[in-house]
Amino acid sequence: MNTKNLGNSGEEAAARYLAACRYRIRERQYRCPLGEIDLIAERDGWLVFIEVKTRRSLRYGAPALAVTPTKQRRIIRTATWYLQQHPPADRPCRFDVVEVFRTSEGKWHIRQYENAFET
Repeated sequence: MNTKNLGNSGEEAAARYLAACRYRIRERQYRCPLGEIDLIAERDGWLVFIEVKTRRSLRYGAPALAVTPTKQRRIIRTATWYLQQHPPADRPCRFDVVEVFRTSEGKWHIRQYENAFET
């Protein structure tokens, strides 16, 4: 499986996981001139911008560690654009990271970090 397919499979697994946790997925792979956000979802009145990081293993550390401060700033700028294009912008928002990797048995392991970073 190449990196693009792995990433898409990981995002699909993350979306299924979030749906099972009562999130309503509004957008997948949202793109604008400022960047991309993997998933945008709603739950309990919150609008949640979600970065999904998928890895084949933990050899190089937890996938969530790849969400660097530079990546966080890009996600925040993209979320700001999204909010300007999709009012009302006065609802609570947060940024989550969902890390996805396959266990040695071939099963998905998913871990969600709520409010992983702030503006």
